[in-house]
Amino acid sequence: MPKLENLEIDIDVDAVLRGQGADPAIMRARRPAIVQIAEEALRDGFPLLEPQVIYKELHVEKVIHENVLLEEGGKFSGKLITQHLAKAQRVYAIICTVGTTIEEYAAEIWNESATLSLAIDGVGSAAVEALSNAACRYFETKEQEQGWQTSIPLSPGMIDWNVEDGQKEIFQVFNGDHLPVTLTPNMVMMPRKSLSTIIGTGPDLEIIGRICDYCAMRDFCRYQEHY
Repeated sequence: MPKLENLEIDIDVDAVLRGQGADPAIMRARRPAIVQIAEEALRDGFPLLEPQVIYKELHVEKVIHENVLLEEGGKFSGKLITQHLAKAQRVYAIICTVGTTIEEYAAEIWNESATLSLAIDGVGSAAVEALSNAACRYFETKEQEQGWQTSIPLSPGMIDWNVEDGQKEIFQVFNGDHLPVTLTPNMVMMPRKSLSTIIGTGPDLEIIGRICDYCAMRDFCRYQEHY
């Protein structure tokens, strides 16, 4: 099973605050104590990360209706998928996780300091997002070297690709391989600090919009300028 090794997890205190759902600028202006706790969480939580990135490269066999049909019988389906992958020749399915240790530590210290526990959780959220971004940049660079374009990353839960269908389709293409992440009957990934995504690539592929354009939170997200 292919893995990506030694990807950089580039996060700072602002990323940790965003991982908690907080606005860094507001916290620095109004709640400096929360910023200090985020600094502590980053220092204590970063060594607990256990990053893993697995992927599968699949050739596109054909696109029919709202289905991108892949080798080995896999498929990705839906309006969002065909909008972005109609001209793809290959698709990368990617699963990223930072492991269970950091979330176990956050649970362990909850009674002692709920505020620090939440900040540690924010470290995990920020870290898995940074890891996923690093993986997507890796494939983007790889494909650009041969003159191919890559799509924006597409993840279950984006507009027109629901979580239930998307998660099932991504995990099915791994054909029962031993994965560091499992999927519950409710389509929740375990460890919780995990992300799944796909990107398409091809010589004639068109890049359509930004990730934020297809996010269900686009109308009220405070972080669009950052992303």
